[in-house]
Amino acid sequence: MSDIVIVYHSGYGHTQRVAQAVAQGAQADVLAIDADGNLPEGGWELLAGAKTIVFGSPTYMGGASWQFKKFADASSKVWYAQGWKDKLFAGFTNSATMNGDKFSTLTYLWQLAMQHSGLWLSLGIKPSNDKAATRHAPNYVGGYGGLLTTSPSDASAAEVPQGDLDTAQAFGARIAEVTAARG
Repeated sequence: MSDIVIVYHSGYGHTQRVAQAVAQGAQADVLAIDADGNLPEGGWELLAGAKTIVFGSPTYMGGASWQFKKFADASSKVWYAQGWKDKLFAGFTNSATMNGDKFSTLTYLWQLAMQHSGLWLSLGIKPSNDKAATRHAPNYVGGYGGLLTTSPSDASAAEVPQGDLDTAQAFGARIAEVTAARG
């Protein structure tokens, strides 16, 4: 069991690819929320044992998927007991457009972490925002508060831009470094 658990929902596989890249960089466990909004058996226990929890959801219609929201609502039992208090948290989201109201989803994930009395990790990677930057540059989408990725609506999950996957892996490495520094 890893000190880091990535809990995410992915409707079409794009967010799953991002979760796997973050997990690779963080050497983390991944915990997929299913199509009905449920965790697999042992999921709540895995989260309870983690030092760091990373939330991931696609952005649908300006917010997190209903499956992720169902998981978040179910976490109220953990909230009541303050079971995740002082854990580290981070988050990521994917949508089809460069903006796509991703910030609304990231803010939702941050707020959930704050309600659990958690500590939020930023992306920690400067955006690639000069004229020389290409779509495959690190943090091309320009997130600060978390990882933002973009997959065109007609792209398969295999076509998540490599720059976004590289950024996800680097974000995972940052999460692992900060988690290890906390002891």
